[in-house]
Amino acid sequence: MDPPGKTFENTNDVAIPDKGAAVFSDIAVTGVSGNAPATLKVGVDIKHTWRGDLTIDLVAPDNSLYRLKNSSGSDSADNVITTYTVNASSEVANGTWRLKVQDVASADTGKIDSWKVTF
Repeated sequence: MDPPGKTFENTNDVAIPDKGAAVFSDIAVTGVSGNAPATLKVGVDIKHTWRGDLTIDLVAPDNSLYRLKNSSGSDSADNVITTYTVNASSEVANGTWRLKVQDVASADTGKIDSWKVTF
């Protein structure tokens, strides 16, 4: 069940190239007054065969970066399906929020399946 608040989601798949450039998935947020909350929920569903290869950042409308996940060579599990909580209270809520994902090691690939932000 989603927490109370307004949720915006992007369900378009974005391929994550193996040891390649970062990829982005955008969500346009409208109709939310003021700043984002100190408990902004960022739900990610990333399919990947070695999740330790991935770094994941939330990019605010003003291009501020919020690191959600660091890479880890020892984390060989599949997929990143979780919800992160971000203190984005210094950011204006309305605008384009981006999920930035980069595969920093070779041999495995995946995709951003979907992601959402809940204010």
